[in-house]
Amino acid sequence: MAGAAVAATGSSGVPGEKVDWRLAAPLGLTYLAFFAAPFAILLGVSFYADPEQTRLGFESWTKFYGDAFYLKVILDTLKLGVFAVVATTLLAYPLALVFRAASPRAQRVLIFTILMPLLTSVVIRTFAWIVILAREGVINQTLIGLGITATPLNLLQTELGLVIALTQIEMPLMLLPLLTIMNQMDQNLIDASRALGASKWRTFFKVVLPLTLPGWIAGATLVFASATTAFISQSVIGGARLVYLPALIYQQVTVVYNWPFAAVASLTLLFTVLAGIMALSWLGRFARTS
Repeated sequence: MAGAAVAATGSSGVPGEKVDWRLAAPLGLTYLAFFAAPFAILLGVSFYADPEQTRLGFESWTKFYGDAFYLKVILDTLKLGVFAVVATTLLAYPLALVFRAASPRAQRVLIFTILMPLLTSVVIRTFAWIVILAREGVINQTLIGLGITATPLNLLQTELGLVIALTQIEMPLMLLPLLTIMNQMDQNLIDASRALGASKWRTFFKVVLPLTLPGWIAGATLVFASATTAFISQSVIGGARLVYLPALIYQQVTVVYNWPFAAVASLTLLFTVLAGIMALSWLGRFARTS
């Protein structure tokens, strides 16, 4: 037992001084098999110049980045992720504050309500939103009943309808990290701010928001990555009128059979998501140093 502990902690026996690299071998091999190797294959396929993959060249890259349509698809995919993050943020913070102020019994009910969508298939939730957003759906019937509009609104196959659906679908990914951080927040800091004369809004922006920023960044990262790659929601709610990178990749692979071009689009989607994650990480580091 003692020998095993020494071997695990290094020759000196001091915990944390030296770690046996073999402990990371299972994770490293898994990463190599399921990410690094497919990424290398995808990168190699992208440098074929023709769909038959008979000659090498940069034609797939130049075709993708030289066409204004595909550049617009990239921007629309980024914009969809940003809109989803903004919408979930605007709804998550009030819900998190209500959760923090609720009684323990009410918190259990709220946490069950938050987790319940995760127990339902995203396909079922997406098709449910078709019923809600349809011209004869709940939203349009409510608006007409209240006299806000005389004719049904076109919400399906629109960016607005897609953002509304994604906001509900991705909301647990924003709320759970935010609730975790908010429950660890010291109530005395909020009380001190209010005792010094700060209003509720000033207390929120000067105390609550900075303290919960790590939780928001974690939630925003999950929402952005999930919304930009939400192929089912984008295809079902957005339809053929809205083209995003996941749908473009699917079309190139299953309809056009242009695998090199699909590889370029796939790598672009990967880099797009990584760029958003890096931007959020930079925001977190900047917030901690300011």
